[in-house]
Amino acid sequence: MATAPLKTGRRRFASGYWRRNDCQIQLRGMTTRIAIAVVEHQGRYLVGRRPEGVRFAGYAEFPGGKVEADETPEAAAVRECREETGLAVEVAATLQVVEDGPANLQLHFLACRAVEEQPSPVEPFRWVTRDELAECQFPPANAGVVEQLLAQAPPTDNW
Repeated sequence: MATAPLKTGRRRFASGYWRRNDCQIQLRGMTTRIAIAVVEHQGRYLVGRRPEGVRFAGYAEFPGGKVEADETPEAAAVRECREETGLAVEVAATLQVVEDGPANLQLHFLACRAVEEQPSPVEPFRWVTRDELAECQFPPANAGVVEQLLAQAPPTDNW
């Protein structure tokens, strides 16, 4: 004997949440903002390697991470860079904002400079030249920023 499907009384609210049986469930389609610190120092860029077990494992990456609810992308880039590399940086400008639709990500690429005179990052991050940067394999969403960096005149610390 066939049974009729149950009605759950689901309703979507403008806040981006579904309400079902007095519980709020965040939509899977909500976009997560990611702040990425593109750090340049004396003509070199700070690049690391994505760890095993994550999307695009083994690819090159700039330091960065999720923007918390109470912070700006600029503040998140500074925080994430300090947490991941041990380096203090300051944001100089926004390079690009890229929508990565399949992953529901909004990537904020921020040009940064090291605050310290002789910055020494923790592994897996290291300083790479422009030539080395051109050889690095980054996730597809980074392609535009890497192209922009390689196309512009060699950087200086005098932004």
